[in-house]
Amino acid sequence: MERSQMYRQLANMRKALFDQGFLDEQFVQLEELQDDANPNFVEEIVTLFYRDSTRLIHNIEQALEKNPLDFTKLDSYMHQFKGSTTSIGAKKVTNECTQFREYCKAGNGEGCKRTFEQLKKEYALLKKKLEAYFQLARQIGPVESACRPK
Repeated sequence: MERSQMYRQLANMRKALFDQGFLDEQFVQLEELQDDANPNFVEEIVTLFYRDSTRLIHNIEQALEKNPLDFTKLDSYMHQFKGSTTSIGAKKVTNECTQFREYCKAGNGEGCKRTFEQLKKEYALLKKKLEAYFQLARQIGPVESACRPK
C-alpha cells in the first residue's frame, strides 16, 4: 500500500473512532501534546492506561463477587477507573463508568454487574481498535499535527 493510501486509511480510522463515539475531545488534546521530541506520546499514554487499568478491573471484578456488595468500595474503584478513561478520551467506556456509579448510588447490584459486563466489552473493543490504529500509525511514521474532528 502506498503512503498516501495509508494516510487516508489512518485518517478514516481516526474519524470512525470519533464518529462511532469511542473517543472524545480529550483524545485530541493528547494528540496536541505529541511532537517531534515525543512522536509516540499518545500511544504511550494509551498503553499505560491499559496496563494500569487491568488492576482496577480486577479489583472491581473481585468486589462484585462479594456478598453483600460494598457499593462504597465499588463506587470508589469505579471513580478511579472513570478518571483514567476520561484522561484518554475513552467516551463509551467513560459513559459506562457513569452508569455503573449511578447503580452504585442506587444500591442496584444487578445494574452494576450488567453495566460492568458492557463496560468490559467497550474497553476491549476500544483497545482492539486503538491497537490497529497505532499499528498503522507506526507503519506510516510521524503524522502531521492533530486536528479537531469534524
